[in-house]
Parts: sequence; C-alpha cells; structure tokens
Amino acid sequence: MRKTAAMILSLFLMSGIAFADTPKDDDPQPAQTAKTKKPAKKPAKSATAILAEQVEALRQSIEAQQQQIRQLQDELAKRDTQIGDAKSAAAAADAKASEADAKASAAASSTAEVKTTTTTLSSDVSDLKLSNEAVKGAVQDTQKKMISAESPATIHYKGISITPGGFLAAETVFRNRATSGDINTPFTGIPYPGNSLSRVSENNFSARQSRLTLLAEGKLANAKLTGYYEADFLSAAVTSNNRQSNSYSWRTRQAWGQVLWDNGWSLTGGQMWTLATEDKKGINNRQEALPMMIDPQYVVGFTWARQYAFRVVKNFNDKFALSASAEGAQTTLGGRGFSTYTAASGTTSQNFWINAPGAAGGLYNAFDPTGYTANKAPDFIVKAALDPGWGHYELLGIVSQFRSRIYPCAVVSPAASTGTPGTAGSVTLVGTPLSCAAEPTATAPTAAGAFNDSRTGGGAGASATVPLFAKKLDAGLKFVAGSGVGRYGSAQLSDATARPDGSLALIKSAQWLGKLEFHPTAKLDIYLYAGQEYAGRAAYKGYESVKFATTTLTGANPGDPVGVATTITTSQGGIGGYGSPFANNSGCSTENPPSTQLLPSAGGTCAGDIRAITEGTIGFWHKVYTGPKGGMRWGIQYSYITKTGWSGNNNVPTAIGISPKAVDNMIFTSFRYYIP
Repeated sequence: MRKTAAMILSLFLMSGIAFADTPKDDDPQPAQTAKTKKPAKKPAKSATAILAEQVEALRQSIEAQQQQIRQLQDELAKRDTQIGDAKSAAAAADAKASEADAKASAAASSTAEVKTTTTTLSSDVSDLKLSNEAVKGAVQDTQKKMISAESPATIHYKGISITPGGFLAAETVFRNRATSGDINTPFTGIPYPGNSLSRVSENNFSARQSRLTLLAEGKLANAKLTGYYEADFLSAAVTSNNRQSNSYSWRTRQAWGQVLWDNGWSLTGGQMWTLATEDKKGINNRQEALPMMIDPQYVVGFTWARQYAFRVVKNFNDKFALSASAEGAQTTLGGRGFSTYTAASGTTSQNFWINAPGAAGGLYNAFDPTGYTANKAPDFIVKAALDPGWGHYELLGIVSQFRSRIYPCAVVSPAASTGTPGTAGSVTLVGTPLSCAAEPTATAPTAAGAFNDSRTGGGAGASATVPLFAKKLDAGLKFVAGSGVGRYGSAQLSDATARPDGSLALIKSAQWLGKLEFHPTAKLDIYLYAGQEYAGRAAYKGYESVKFATTTLTGANPGDPVGVATTITTSQGGIGGYGSPFANNSGCSTENPPSTQLLPSAGGTCAGDIRAITEGTIGFWHKVYTGPKGGMRWGIQYSYITKTGWSGNNNVPTAIGISPKAVDNMIFTSFRYYIP
C-alpha cells in the first residue's frame, strides 16, 4: 500500500513538471518596444539534448521525491511506534483509571465509616485522658496482685479472706521507784515515800506484749461480713511465774463480729474497744486513735476499756456518724472507814456488798480481789462523730447503773452482860449503843430488812484532733467528766464509795488528754502526751462500828480471876468515804520493816485517797523497714508520773492537813517485728 502510494505520487509529480514546462497558448507575451534591440539568437538545441536535460531533471526530482518518501516512511514508522506506545499507555491508563474509580468508590463508601470511626476514636481518646489516673491505679493494682500471688498476705478460704497480723516484741522498762509491775504500769500503785518499793528501782524485761491478730472478711450482695480476733500474753494465771518458764497465759484483747451494709448501717457484737474511745475517722472498729505508747496501759487521761459491747452505727457519707452501744458494766469501789462488825473470832461483816468473787473453774477469776459486779443493767454509750474535711470531732455520753445490797441490821451492839470489868466472863461496853431500826431487839448481825439500792451515774465527753503543717503534725485534746466514770480512764480511779448506811455515793471524776504526734518522715514518728485523771471528795461522818476485844485472865496471883474478859467498842461517829479531810496521813512517808522476806511494807498509816494522777510522756518510733516482708521498728519512751492524795488532818481541827505525793520516772524500750 505504501509502495503504490509512492508510485502514484511519483507519477503525479512527473506529470506536474511536464505541464509546468509547457507554455500555454493564452499566456500573454511581453510587449516589445520598437526601441528594444533584439538579442542575438543562440544556436538551437537538438531534441536529444533537450530530452536528456528533461530526463536528468526528472531523475533528480525522483531522487528528491524518494528521499522525501523515505523520510515519510521513517516518520510513519515512528508514528506507528508512538501510536502503539500510546495505545499501551492508554490501556494502562484505562486500567489505572478503573482501579482509581474502584478505590474512589470504596473510599466514598467508607467515608461515613471513617467519620464514625474518627468520632469514636476522638471519644476514646478523651476517655483515655480522663481515665489516665484510673489506668495508673489499675497498673499498680495489677502489680500488687502479682506480688500477692507470689507471697499472699491474705488467705482465701471458701469465699472468705483471712488475714493474719500482729507483732513480736522485745521490751524493757526501768522505773526509779518500783511498782512490782510488768511492762504495763499500775498507775494507782505508784508508791508513796513510806512504801518500801519507793526506795528501790526496778528493771523488767518482757516479751508478753507480743500480739497476734486474725481478720476474716466476706462479701455479700449488699453487705460486708467481718470477724476479728486479737490476743497477747499480758495475763497472769495461777501458774504464771517469773523464774524459769515465764509461762504467762494467753489473753483475749478483742473478739467480735460485724455486718456492714452498703447503706451505712452496721451491727457489731463481741469484745471490743468501748465506744467511748476516740476514733481516727468516723466510728469504725479497728480505727481507734490509740496513743503511740510502748506502755500497754497507755497514758493517764486516755479514755478506754475493752469489754463486751453490742454496737449500732449509721454512717452518713463518711462525713457524719451516729452510734449507740450497750456494754458490759463493772463497779470499782474506793474509799475506807465503812461500817463494820468485828466478832471476837476476828471475822468481819459489813452492811452492804457490790461485787462477788469469781466462780473460778473456767468461769470468772476467783483470785481477783475486786470481784465481779452483779450488774443490774449494761452501760449505755452514745456518740456522734464529725469529719468535715479538716480534723475529726466527737461528742459522747455515758449512762451507768450502780447497785448495792444493804443490810441495816449487819452492824448492831450485843446485849452487855452484867459483871465487873476485869472479872472473868464480864463484858464491858464502850461507846454509843447501836440498834437496828428494822429489828430493835437484834443483838447480833442479821440479814433482816435487807434490800437492793440502785444509783444512776454517767458522764459526757468531747474530743478534737486536727492535722497541721501539711499533715506533719496531729494535735488533739479529749475531755470526759461525770459521776461514776472513773474506771473508763487508764489510771482506773474509783467509780463510787459507800455512805454510812451502805448506799453508794458516786464519785465525781474527770479525765483529759492532750497530744502532739509528729510525722517528720515516713519512717519516724515522735509523740508527746500530757494527761490527768481526777477524783473528787465523797466524804461522810457517822459510820458505825462494833469491835470485840478479848482479854485472857491467867490468874497469875492467888485469887485472881481465870478466864476471858471481853471489851466491846462501839461507835456511830466514824469518818470515812472517799478523800475524807479527817483522814490520817501521818505515816505516808514512814517506812516500816517487812512482814516477811517476800512482803515489803506498804508504809505507815496513809489514808489519803487519790485526788489526781498526772503523766507527761515523750517518745518516738523509728521504722527500720516496712514492706512485703513485714516491718521492723524500735522505739524509746520516757514518762514522768505524779500521784497526789487528798489531804487529811487526822481529825484534828487545828492541824494542817497532809497531802501525800508520789513521783516516778520511767523509761521504756521496744524492738518489734510486724507480721506483713
């Protein structure tokens, strides 16, 4: 096709040249002027020459045309190649366009999903930012769980979490005036100067405060169940000794169960800290604000008891709490000079009783000299606690019932026999004859007319504890006062005394404690406490007494009587009660020889009942290690104690009353390992 086109093009060109060289008939000839000189004619060419020229011209023209044809062929070939490349490129472009269309369609269809995903991601990011602290807490909890899995602090048994605790202690106490006490201080037993113990110091070493605890917890749908047990060895059984085995008995400190509902109500029953003891926050068991003392009798002025209680608490959003508790009661009796009847045999009877000795045999301690109160009713305690955000504040009230059984014919005067004093078988009556209103003819003690007499006592208290200096210092003050609340203090002052007729007179008392607890570092605690307990006078006159004294007549000389002569001394004007201003304190500083090598003398006559006991204490605890392996700490405590008695003039109106005073300095040390 290309060759044919080239031939036709060649022939067309050749014919074109031929036509171009042939003159046309109608071409105008140039006009010749008459003046123009005609050129000389050249010789005419031959037809052969003319043809040769034409052939040569044609040949050259053909060569030029062939060259042009070759160029056109080359260009056509290039164009064919370019067209092929263009087609390939177009096909590839079509494929890419199709792919792009597909992707565009997919992108368009996923635009809504992308927008939704973007919104969700934005929300998730916001949630992640807001829950950042929660995530950190969860990580920490996970780490704790991993550690717990390796060495669990809590044992899981049948859905109950059981956590053991406590500490093992090695402790010492030095007192510059001995009390014959262990690591716990008998505050009322601080010796007056006349007591032989006040002339010697004592060093006692003890591991008996070592303590074990067991906490059991279970969770219901809307409540939490808790059981708690705590015990140490600060108890002395009949077989306890301080020589070889030091086998002091196991002592229950706390044992109670609790149900705590999610709505803030809780019921707790068992042996626990009294509701009158201050709490750290709210009203919660195991959150009591106990002094940081080494001394397990704590500090003078601290209000406490561990006794049976059934407690109801309502917590209002951890800001306010109300509670009421019924607790085991006990009466502590003080004073002296009560009405008595002493027979010739030496047996004595009185006109009232309040406590009875324990039944022993696994029941109550038969060797406790104070005995057990036959309680008419439990002590009732109510308390309100406020936690407004800065500090902890409490108000409390106590109501107690006291009862004695009175015998109006327990102190009577027997009928005097006739005879001459100093004669065998004679009876001499000295003093005012006594009679029994219920039985005027009674000549010996009798239970005729006995009856029960009850008295109601109680008190109130308030406390406040506030954090200062970025919680580096806790400062607090507590005050409790009332009638018959002495036993709720650490010093255990008396609740009541007896009137001449045997009825109870409640002793007005007060106790206060101030505290400063420093926490300069996480490992160091420094504490300072100052407290006092006070008991008021409850003194009376008119106590009755009958005392028989017998004299044996031997008949040393001929005619002298042989036999027994009896002298009966009676009185209706005795002095007594608590803190009598007529008490005989003349021997409070007089030391006497011991009764035996095992019984030092308590000193001369010293009837001044305790007016006040005061203590100042400073100490510290250093936590050497606290972690998953438990805790090691040690501490030192120094205490200064004074005990002062009510003044007495020995019933001499012109005499100046003597007020006895005792002072003791004590240093405690402790080294403890706490169970993790």
